[in-house]
Amino acid sequence: MRWDAFLGQVKERGAYDTTEEAERAARTVLALLGAHLVGEVRAELAARLPEELALVLLNPLQAHEPLSPERFVRATAAWIEGATEQTAAWDVGAVFSVAADAAGEEVTGRILFQLPAGYDLLFGRTHVI
Repeated sequence: MRWDAFLGQVKERGAYDTTEEAERAARTVLALLGAHLVGEVRAELAARLPEELALVLLNPLQAHEPLSPERFVRATAAWIEGATEQTAAWDVGAVFSVAADAAGEEVTGRILFQLPAGYDLLFGRTHVI
């Protein structure tokens, strides 16, 4: 997926006023997600993202422990200036849903398999694939 297409979809789904807001959300959420994914699934998701965001996802930082969906949203809020848990949940949902569309059902299912229970809703899925 191309950079402008990805950010355009994030902007639309997140109802952001500017592309810069969509980019901030995408970079923050994908950096945190990248710290929680390992192995081939991380590389496969990166291959389906715009190069600029693939590099963010592939950042060598690794989480010490997997975060629950609630803690992931709180961590996102902590990284975005002025964010609340409610706005961070919105950011996560917008970015994850676009990333899931770019990844496809099979890769998204493997992503969800690596994450703690409950992330399916953040990815805009009603059940784990």
